Amino acid sequence: MPEATTLAYAREMDARDPMRHFRDRFFIPQHNGQDSLYLCGNSLGLQPKTAEAALKHELEHWKTHGVEGHFRGDLPWMDYHKFLTEQSAHVVGAMPEEVVVMNTLTTNLHLMMVSFYRPDATRFKIIMEAGAFPSDQYAVESQVKWHGFSPEEAIVEVQPRPGEDTLRTEEIIATIEEHGAQTALVLFGGVNYFTGQLFDMQAITEAAHRAGAYAGFDLAHAAGNAHLKLHDWGADFAVWCSYKYLNSGPGGPSGAFVHERHGNNPDLPRFAGWWGHDENERFLMRKGFHPMPGAAGWQLSNAQIFSFAVHKASLDIFYEATMPALRRKSEQLTGYLEELLHSLPTGRFRIITPANPAARGCQLSIFTEQGGKKLFDTLSEQGVIADWREDNLSGKQLPPGEAGVIRVAPTPLYNTFEEVYRFVELLGTA
Repeated sequence: MPEATTLAYAREMDARDPMRHFRDRFFIPQHNGQDSLYLCGNSLGLQPKTAEAALKHELEHWKTHGVEGHFRGDLPWMDYHKFLTEQSAHVVGAMPEEVVVMNTLTTNLHLMMVSFYRPDATRFKIIMEAGAFPSDQYAVESQVKWHGFSPEEAIVEVQPRPGEDTLRTEEIIATIEEHGAQTALVLFGGVNYFTGQLFDMQAITEAAHRAGAYAGFDLAHAAGNAHLKLHDWGADFAVWCSYKYLNSGPGGPSGAFVHERHGNNPDLPRFAGWWGHDENERFLMRKGFHPMPGAAGWQLSNAQIFSFAVHKASLDIFYEATMPALRRKSEQLTGYLEELLHSLPTGRFRIITPANPAARGCQLSIFTEQGGKKLFDTLSEQGVIADWREDNLSGKQLPPGEAGVIRVAPTPLYNTFEEVYRFVELLGTA
């Protein structure tokens, strides 16, 4: 093999890649007539080429059958959420009855907290990571207030140690143990959106349960990225979006996981809706809510068919590719990106994402405090599509635009080793 820091090496790796044909299943945004270096699947995944046909299929179904489309055809709308369960279960490591596609991410987070955050005078705290995605922070704050508690007292945020960028698992567990008797819920992101840290969800779940609390996860940056095993880990619930790594379009539908020990408990409190009611009695239109077994019992309304159709088109690709195979390529791609970044002169930037492949997904977060936004803009002008987040991690007094993080996410379904090489080459010259 050629030297790793050469273009020949990257091309050799692509030639050997058994997953390389999946790139042809997606539309790649163009820059000056060439494929852009699209490294932003952690914000919005690319469009599957099958998405248009899936949408047209449902438009034709509507045109042909009208309301009877709920009951006719190969994908009757009445059962559409069922056509997504096996693929969704594969993505998150669950049993099919433990998952459902419905609503959007923060809506589902609130619905899960209705069931799994039921504080009382002695057990009322929520433990979460500091720097969680803002929507999670807002949801938790509003839930705490709704129950009459002060966010300052009820929300416990686990901070990195001084001088460190990410959390240690032992610190998370120690915090759970410290507040255990007062903790109602431990709620973490599967992958922190800013640092790219992949948390040890099994260890967090076990610690939460030892403390007598529920464990839930926001998998917005983990679903379709990490190899998840929610059922085996014993998590109580999880939610995720579909427009990032799952490539299901802007505002795509959300997924939810409820472990079978809760999904088969009809007495568990929840906000109820027509579509979560027993489907054998649904059209009798009677009072008295009787939930569907499993996660389907948390549904509120009938499926958003057009967005579900696009989601199915993407999920079918994941089911074909398989998460273990995608994860193997992901570790290779991200590891190659890390290796090339370390070959550049030091001092201009540093990687704040964990070096351990087991503690990260696709994303590497590159922190710079010297002209960071200008550097990012220069890369953008040369066809790199990544993500900039302003944040001064150094603690120094710096003007806006100097310090921040460039988030780069080479995703295994459509990114290549040559793209990683060319990105680092542009970064080095920029």
